[in-house]
Formats: sequence, C-alpha cells, structure tokens
Amino acid sequence: MARYCNITCQKRAWSGHKRECKCLQSLRPRVPTDSVRLAARLIFALLSPSKSSSDELYTLEEHESHLSSMSENKKHGLSQLASMLELYVQQEVPDLEGASALPPSCREPFSLIAKVTCNCFTISDGELQEIGVGLYPSLSLLNHDCRPNCVTVFVGTELQLRAVRDIDPEEELTISYIETLSSTEERRRQLEDQYHFTCRCQHCDSQDKDGLVLSGHKSTWGPLKEALPRLEGLKAESDWQALLEGCSRLLTTVGRDVSDENLYKLRMTDLAADACIQLGHWEEAVGYGEKTLPVYSHYYPEPHPVHGVQLLRVGKLQHYLQRVEDALDTFKRAHRIMKLTHGDDHPMTADLLMKMEECRTEMVQFKGC
Repeated sequence: MARYCNITCQKRAWSGHKRECKCLQSLRPRVPTDSVRLAARLIFALLSPSKSSSDELYTLEEHESHLSSMSENKKHGLSQLASMLELYVQQEVPDLEGASALPPSCREPFSLIAKVTCNCFTISDGELQEIGVGLYPSLSLLNHDCRPNCVTVFVGTELQLRAVRDIDPEEELTISYIETLSSTEERRRQLEDQYHFTCRCQHCDSQDKDGLVLSGHKSTWGPLKEALPRLEGLKAESDWQALLEGCSRLLTTVGRDVSDENLYKLRMTDLAADACIQLGHWEEAVGYGEKTLPVYSHYYPEPHPVHGVQLLRVGKLQHYLQRVEDALDTFKRAHRIMKLTHGDDHPMTADLLMKMEECRTEMVQFKGC
C-alpha cells in the first residue's frame, strides 16, 4: 500500500504515515479508497496539529457537504465510505464521534466524507497525470468557471494558484473544478453529479464551443464516443499494444470522416499518442501529437496548463527525433503558455528552458559542421 523510493523518503513520511500504517494493516485485505485515506489523514492531523497546519485545517468548517442536495443513491454510496472510514481509523480512534479533540464536523464520518469528496483536489504530476488527492481548504473556497481567470498547478503536493489573464480590482478569482475539454452537456452533468450545482457561466450559457466539440454528424463520430470507455480501460490496465491497435483501427476507418476538431477524435488521438510513447514508436507518437496541437489551440484560446504540457510533450518527441528546429519552435510556444500557467520557477518550466537551450546549442553545432 505504501512504497518509498528510499529510506530517506520513508523517514520523512513516517510522522504522517505511522498512524496510517496500523490502520492499513488492520483493514487487510480490503483497501480503503483515496477519499477514506484522505479523511483519515485529516483526522490524524487534527489530533496532532502542527503550528503550520492547524489554522488551515480548521477552515474545513466553512465548507459545504451538500448532503441536502444529494440523491439517495449517492448518499448510500457515501454511507458505505463512512462505515469504511470508521472501521479504518478504529485502531487509532476507537470512538470517532466522541473524540472531543476534533472539531464537530470531523466527528461525524458521513458528513466528513461528504465534505472531503466535494472539496478535495486531484494532485497531478508534471505531465498532469493523476497521482493522488488532497485537501486545500482555502483554495476550495474559490468558485468555478468553465473559462476561469486562474489555474491551479502542483509542485509535489504544494498547490499553486496562478492568474492566466489580467484581473480587475475586486474581480472574483475563479478556477475550473473539472477538465473543461468537453461539451456543455457533459460539463454540466459532471458538475451537478460531483459538486451539486448547474453551471451558468458565460461559456456554458453561450455553448460557444459545442459546434466545434461535436463537429460532424453524430452517426459518424458516435462509434468513437462509444469506444472511448473501453480504450481508457486498456490504458488503465497498461495494455498499450491493444490500446494502440484499437485506436489506430478506429482512427483509420471511422475517424477518416470525422473532423480533427471533434472532441472524441481528439481524445482517441491522444490515447494513440500515449500508447505509442509507451511502446517506443516515436515517429507514430509525434505524428499523433502534432495532429492535436491546432485543436488544442482552438479549445484553449487563453493560457492553460493542458495546452502547455501538450506542446512540451510534442517538442520532446521532435527533439528526440532530431527535428531540432521544429522542437525549438514548439518549445517556444509551450514557454509562452507555461511562464504564465506554471511560472519560470516551476520545475516543468525549468526543464523546458533547458530543452530550449539544448536546441539552440545543437543548431549552432550543426551550422558549424
């Protein structure tokens, strides 16, 4: 359940993991969900507060559980998680509801699990791949917009809030709670299901991108949409060969008659690129990656981490294949975005700047030859 890269990392994590370790052992062979583990870590942190974290953690009191607006089916699912939470922490907190050291909102497991699931952030690595979940109570107070004026990026587990356009005095800061690369219908459904509100932002009310997202006839792109869950399952299982075969077959048959701007074709093209990278098929990978870049520019007219990271990824493939001038151009485009979305002190941006310098050095060397 818990693995560390070396003893130093293990020792550094032990203060937070030592309580959790007993709980994980007691629950075997069952495995707690991420939300249960996160709720338990919150409880443990509140029972042993540090000077740096206690004030922040207590602001969870200000957050909504949204229990009153949940369906009975969702409440049933949360009640099962709450029961697992009680069982999980029993080794360390035998009587959770009677733990007077905890704030009232954390003594009731059902309400606590509801708050955690509604207010947690997905932690991602530099490539924007999901690696965990975390609670950042102050930033959870920000409201949602499908075209926000701020984005969130991670450096390890540190969450940074960055503005992506000029913000007027007293203008509300907003972030997107979800990945916005989807149709208005899908975005609203996800927000209603997970966060219990109907989005009325300008982007949703105008539905200004839906014509592009769903370009073409549904009878043509429908098979791509229907196949995506199965293909995403292959990715989750790391069955890269089957994933590549499935994507390439659909893209060369059904996909030929679908615009590159269509959302489902774009998702499938991205999956094909992922599979090619994992299999070491570099020429195919860069071909798929380059097809996505004009589409990402349409979908993300303002700076966005997803667009910047996609450019960086394609630039690395071009560089590896010794297409140095193409790579430098792609890296420059990535930097124009990432200097805003990540900042020049972010490790990803530092890596990008180093890649740009490598390209310039190689171009000088090639000219000298």
